[in-house]
Amino acid sequence: MIMKRFLLTSTLLCAFFISNAENISSPGGTVTLHFDTPNGVPTYEVSYKQQAVIKPSSLGLELTGNNNLLDGFEILKTTTSTFDETWQPVWGEVKDIRNHYNEMLVEMKQASTDRYMNIRFRVYDEGVGLRYEFPRQKNLNYFIIKEERTQFAMTGDHTAWWIPGDYDTQEYDYTECKLSEIRGLMQSAITSNASQTQFSPTGVQTALQLKTADGLYINLHEAALIDYSCMHLDLDDKNFIFTSWLTPDAQGNKGYMQTPCHTPWRTIMVSDDARQILASKLILNLNEPCKLEDTSWIKPVKYVGVWWEMITGKSSWSYTGELPSIKLDETDYSKVKPHGNHAANTANVKRYIDFAAEHGFDQVLVEGWNVGWEDWFGNSKDYVFDFVTPYPDFDIAELNRYAQSKGVRLMMHHETSSSVRNYERHMEEAYQLMNKYGYNSVKSGYVGNIIPRGEHHYGQWMVNHYLHAVKQAAKHKIMVNAHEAVRPTGLCRTYPNLIGNFMECTVL
Repeated sequence: MIMKRFLLTSTLLCAFFISNAENISSPGGTVTLHFDTPNGVPTYEVSYKQQAVIKPSSLGLELTGNNNLLDGFEILKTTTSTFDETWQPVWGEVKDIRNHYNEMLVEMKQASTDRYMNIRFRVYDEGVGLRYEFPRQKNLNYFIIKEERTQFAMTGDHTAWWIPGDYDTQEYDYTECKLSEIRGLMQSAITSNASQTQFSPTGVQTALQLKTADGLYINLHEAALIDYSCMHLDLDDKNFIFTSWLTPDAQGNKGYMQTPCHTPWRTIMVSDDARQILASKLILNLNEPCKLEDTSWIKPVKYVGVWWEMITGKSSWSYTGELPSIKLDETDYSKVKPHGNHAANTANVKRYIDFAAEHGFDQVLVEGWNVGWEDWFGNSKDYVFDFVTPYPDFDIAELNRYAQSKGVRLMMHHETSSSVRNYERHMEEAYQLMNKYGYNSVKSGYVGNIIPRGEHHYGQWMVNHYLHAVKQAAKHKIMVNAHEAVRPTGLCRTYPNLIGNFMECTVL
């Protein structure tokens, strides 16, 4: 009996030293975060006005090679601070944005491996941001993520507005249902697309909007997605627990890291007023300040586009029907017969320019202006476009002169057909051509399966490409509307020439 009592006491003492509970509330006290390490497992929970939002949820990463950063942690140090600033976005719905939060940095050690992982929490009156941080250290230098295991444990069978989890597209209609009904509705929610890869019968994408039976609105998303795979959510529909699910690369790995480094922010917005979710600037606030010194050239615009008439079948992107395939370095378009249905011709584009000038539109987007559209899709073609050579019936110099005489600009179109290496091969020359003719904005596109083959639209490799394109465009004072790119995570604060992701506004 004495021995049993001693073992029990030792266990309690051990638990006391491993578990160091910490609490932090938002500046106005509406949101509270509780952090603990029961049995060495990093765990958090969130409440809003003393009402549970996220039940105890574990945090950590599973690494390749049978390694993990999931348990065995002890808290070394906890630091809290307060931050309050007001900043002005280059563009957006409001002039001033307040960034006011209380922060808690938890520094932890995994004693068995002598590895260190920190978790940083920022608590706002409208929600929470959290991310993993890895300081420089001898036993964790380069590492590969097998799975990220961030949990979001819901308090009940909430109503959700969701689209299927997919590594390559968000172009789905939203479904409204209870969490318990997602599995049964998944197949009917999946519609065909040029490139799509689902991963789970209960997998959904962020931003995920939820509503509780008590009238709380919860939004799960991520902020500052840089050098990391896009996060989806996989639902345990028995216990109503979401777990982060990263987009893999061609080898099935979820992320390649080198310390010091950190992940994107995982975000939880919460309010009892749905309008506050929409109005929240939490995602923007979790991004770094603007890195461009001169932003005077950045201005969102309204535009019309030579696009719908191709979609409806009235016209075509291509110039000729004589050739079964195109090799850009060999095909001589001056020697082929046009099929007469090419929409991006000089006379037709002038008609769009006149319409834009008359009705107050700033720019005209022209798709199908450049050679190569005869076999651009579905062939996994590497050298598909050069982004600089117009079709014979598209007078690029005259059209830009005509547009400017009407107080209108042309908007460039760079469809990559998802041959990303080819786009990067031609990117500098393409941006120089834009500068030459006065283009200041581009709509890029990524239709189809990614080349390099096996990569996905939302993987780490592509996330890095999208940002590379934006950075290079900024050097040429070009704004970017990236279509079929990864979803917005607030990077337009840091690089405000990123005007849009995956959505467009096209008018006939």
